[in-house]
Amino acid sequence: QVQLVESGGGLVQAGGSLRLSCAASGRTFSIYKMGWFRQAPGKERDFVAAINWSGGSTYYADSVKGRFTISRDNAKNTVYLQMNSLKPEDTAVYYCAADQHVRRSIGEGNYDYWGQGTQVTVSS
Repeated sequence: QVQLVESGGGLVQAGGSLRLSCAASGRTFSIYKMGWFRQAPGKERDFVAAINWSGGSTYYADSVKGRFTISRDNAKNTVYLQMNSLKPEDTAVYYCAADQHVRRSIGEGNYDYWGQGTQVTVSS
């Protein structure tokens, strides 16, 4: 089992920045990749970014490329999402997820564990 706890959400003005953290505990040695997803009110949960736990390869949704950066600290078992140039449309609950079954795909169905989510609100 892997437990995930997100933090760092909050209220920020458009153009501002936030850094989300996701701390993993438990069987962290089995993690293949981690991802960030978000869900706005009344909408489906969407992919934001993913990172390979060992090699560090990263993947981004087109809507956040150039503004968001995913990174990891293996020693701390933590993945980060640095969000810059935030827009009101970035407002959502952000979730981190972990895959321990070596799935190469990065979509929502390819993760085994999910955090509880952290709210990000961007005001205009």
